[in-house]
Amino acid sequence: MSRIKDWPAADRPREKLLHGGPAVLSDAELLALILRTGDCRSRLTALDLARVLLGHFGSLRHLTEASAAELCRLAGIGPAKAAEIMAVGELARRFATKALQPGARYTRSDEVFNHFHERLRDRRKEVFLALLLDAKNRLLREVQVSEGSLNASIVHPREVFVPVVRESAAAVLFIHNHPSGDPTPSREDLELTTRLKEVGTLMGVRVLDHIIIGNGRYTSFADQGLMG
Repeated sequence: MSRIKDWPAADRPREKLLHGGPAVLSDAELLALILRTGDCRSRLTALDLARVLLGHFGSLRHLTEASAAELCRLAGIGPAKAAEIMAVGELARRFATKALQPGARYTRSDEVFNHFHERLRDRRKEVFLALLLDAKNRLLREVQVSEGSLNASIVHPREVFVPVVRESAAAVLFIHNHPSGDPTPSREDLELTTRLKEVGTLMGVRVLDHIIIGNGRYTSFADQGLMG
């Protein structure tokens, strides 16, 4: 097996990065730097192994979405390498997420989408969040209400409004993702939103919007005139 360290310096991913910057490296070369070593049994270098991974999963995004079990099914990938790949994917998602900070003011649905898209788009289960806001629509706190199955999230109004009352929130905004990538509201989404809005009205809490995050797009109930 030809080792990467035996290659000409101009061809080694690490030296290429240090000389020309990370932008000159291919996806496979960047991934090879994370993997560091290849697979001796199959005589693959780290770069060979990176190419196998990308070929199997189709893209960096799909690779970093894979579970540890899925990664470890491939020759040359053990728990340590699987953990490294998953950690890099999570770092990328966290870096891409523009976190809403307490005091941030909600003004438009696209702002909320931009804050939560990278964080929620690849989740395999539905995650239902509530943004608790003050009278000027400034963020008090973000609450994860539930994490559901592959197809549905089970949300009870009492679980939603307990933190609303605790924080003395004047308004609330709901967000959840569709693992399918299609943000079109389901019948259950419509019924849940109606129920939550009714409870909010009884409690004197404004329900501003319910935003469904999909893959690269979203649906805002308020923008679509679905808030009643």
